[in-house]
Amino acid sequence: MFAVIATGLRPAGWLLLTAGVVLMGIKQLKKVMADAEGRINPPLPKTAWTAHPSGKPTSRAASTQALVPAADRPAKPLTQWSPAVFQAIEWRRFEAVCEALFAQAGFETRSQSHGPDGGVDVWLHSKNAVGPVSVAQCKHWRSKPVGVKEVREFFGVMASHQLKRGTYATTSTFTPDAIDFGKGNGIHLLDGAGLLRQIAQRTHEQQQALLAVAFEGDYARPTCASCGTKMVERTPAKGGSAFWGCKNYPRCRSKMAMARIP
Repeated sequence: MFAVIATGLRPAGWLLLTAGVVLMGIKQLKKVMADAEGRINPPLPKTAWTAHPSGKPTSRAASTQALVPAADRPAKPLTQWSPAVFQAIEWRRFEAVCEALFAQAGFETRSQSHGPDGGVDVWLHSKNAVGPVSVAQCKHWRSKPVGVKEVREFFGVMASHQLKRGTYATTSTFTPDAIDFGKGNGIHLLDGAGLLRQIAQRTHEQQQALLAVAFEGDYARPTCASCGTKMVERTPAKGGSAFWGCKNYPRCRSKMAMARIP
């Protein structure tokens, strides 16, 4: 009788043993995945380096970033406008400064903090007109000049919205071909020096208001162009250069290259 009972219980025993092995395997797999995630996305290290943005491309795609030593950046927000302000802030702060500058000029502005922008960073409206009267593109590039290709693309955006006026602003400069194309197609080009000249024409109070916009919040760390959160430093699991990655990884896989300046 006992032999019959044992024979009957044998399938249940094998089933329990199999379930135990599967559970142990799942637990080990979770541990391996957690270790891998820790290598790919380690906690932000305590370091003497900080973000120094160098660009933000059209349609909010990935852009090149850089690191500069803490000794080479402002210990606190600057109190006067200079090229160093553009050097210290990230691309989203630059867009916000440009929008505030347009608002001071009397425009009603509209923008979005993240997501696909269709080549338009700021929409400019007038109280005396229905719909936008102009659009603006803001390119926060550290040193690379904006070329005619980028300006042509912006002109295409203007044409798609049937607009004959547009402003292209950058912290960098424009190539001669880009300048010629802009002049011939109703595009107001504002390089870093031109922006500073316009800001210098504002009252002291207006200049200070623009500085407050520039240095609002975590002004140096780059913003994820896809979801609008601040990015964090990542290190590849298999080695290589560090990069900026969205803190919402793996839900958001946006990243920006990072390079140390000698």
